[in-house]
Formats: sequence, C-alpha cells, structure tokens
Amino acid sequence: MERNAKIYVAGYYGMVGSAIVRRLQKMGYKNVLGHSSKELDLQNQDAVEGFFRKERPDYVFLAAAKVGGIYANSTYPADFIYNNLQIQNNIFHCSYIYRVKKLLFLGSSCIYPRLAPQPMKEEHLLTGPLEPTNEFYAIAKIAGIKMTEAYNKQYHTNFISCMPTNLYGSNDNYDAMNSHVIPALIRRFDEAKRSRKREVVIWGTGKAKREFLYVDDLADACVFIMNEYMGNETINIGSGMEVTIRELAEAMKKAVGYKGGIVFDPSKPDGTPRKLLDISKLRKLGWRPKTSLGSGLKLAYQDYSKGNIRL
Repeated sequence: MERNAKIYVAGYYGMVGSAIVRRLQKMGYKNVLGHSSKELDLQNQDAVEGFFRKERPDYVFLAAAKVGGIYANSTYPADFIYNNLQIQNNIFHCSYIYRVKKLLFLGSSCIYPRLAPQPMKEEHLLTGPLEPTNEFYAIAKIAGIKMTEAYNKQYHTNFISCMPTNLYGSNDNYDAMNSHVIPALIRRFDEAKRSRKREVVIWGTGKAKREFLYVDDLADACVFIMNEYMGNETINIGSGMEVTIRELAEAMKKAVGYKGGIVFDPSKPDGTPRKLLDISKLRKLGWRPKTSLGSGLKLAYQDYSKGNIRL
C-alpha cells in the first residue's frame, strides 16, 4: 500500500479496527478513513454506497462485525447471521463497484468444523458440522470467504480473506453477558478482587482448549498480509499456542492479582473442545506474533483498569 493511499477501516472504533488504525498510523499511513456505527450504518446499502461514492478508498480492511461469546451467539442467532451478512454484502459489492485496489476480509476461526483435525488447516473448511453455539455467526463468515472467492473469480478483484483466532486486548467488549472469554474473565476477577469474593465461578469444565492472539499482533499481521500477499486462498492468523480454560483462568487470576479460589460450573457449555489454527502459511510468508499470553493478559488488564473498554 502506498503511504499516501486512502485506506478505509470498516469497524474503525472496534477492538480490531482500532488496532489496525494504530498500526497503520505507526507505519506512516496518514490517510486512514473510518466512522462509528452511528455515523455510518454499514447495514444500510444506500449509506455504504454513498460513502464509497464520495470517498473512493484505495484499500479496505473489513473488520466490522457483530461479535460475542457463547451466551450472545446462543441468544441472538438471527442478529448474528443477518447483521454480519448485511455488512459484508454492502462492503464487498461497493468495493467492486468503486474499484478498490485490495480488500482484506476478516473472518473467525469458528468457521471450521466443531471436530476438525487439530491444528486446523485452511482446507478443513466445510468438511464437517459447525459448533452449534456459534454456527450462525460462522455461516455468515463462511459466506464472506466465499464472496471473496466469487468476486475474484467473476470480476477479477483483489480480495483476500484472513481467519484470526480468539482475540483480546485494548478496546475489547466487557459486557457482563455478551463478551468473549478473556474480557469476561478480566471483569469477573477484577470485580471479585474489589469486592473480596472468596471464589470466582467460570462456565464449563475448564478442559476446553483455546488459542489466543493479542489484538495488536493481529493488526500487524493484517497490514503485513495486505502488503505481502496476493491470492485466493484464505490465511489463518494465530499464535500457534493453546491453553485450557483452566490454565487461562489461573493466568488471569495472576495477572489481576486476585487471591481467591476458582470454581468451574460443568452444567454450562464448554463450546468446541479444541480450536487451534495451523498458521504455517502465514509463517512461510514471514510473519510471527510478538506478544506472549502472559504479557498480553497484563496489557489487557492495564487497559481495562484505565477504562479503555466497551460495555
């Protein structure tokens, strides 16, 4: 990407979008565009078309999405599939109509089958049933991958798709019921620490394994891929490391400085048993993450303590 190029970051104020903006600005890109959802409703086709017609961005990072944890996905399945499809459809088509040079679409590792071989390779997509607790969000993201392929095939666009693992970091969503596992644990341990609770209760058995990536590392990977990769194959973005939820809870307890106990509630769902991405494609391109889980959790808790959050 040229340093003076006009770059549109959809989801500018979200966790991922704001991290991409920080990375672009740090690298010297001055012409970065973005709006809040109140300023530009990405589900509104006319509004999105008007934005593209006026601004004519050269590059697009599609980081806007409706996201949430197990509770949110299970409670609002229609919202997750409808809202995400609307956003994707509008931005993909306008990027084609207004001749965007390159678009990067961000999906999610939940696109892979619930019992996919581990670590999950890009070619495992659509080889088995999805995890029921987030299948509607996953279907929307799979549609985005296929739109990338379809537009490239029919219209010879330069669209690429990336699948990040579980993310955390600055500007995360800490809603008590709708957040992902790390922000949920940060809030729960911090509140328990402040109120001097004797124990923290965590959903599931603690045996499920997850991979996590600090959001600034994801942003670095996205800009790297935008500059270094051209092709119709999806690229996984992850850390290559996994921990059990029990291990994560112990690490979070240490990062927050909570002194009480941890209790697991096996009556609540674990979700997918394992979810580790194969990141060999990205490693061959020359990119690796920089932030360890321990360091990332400390940084995330510092951001939470400073109020760099969404509720």
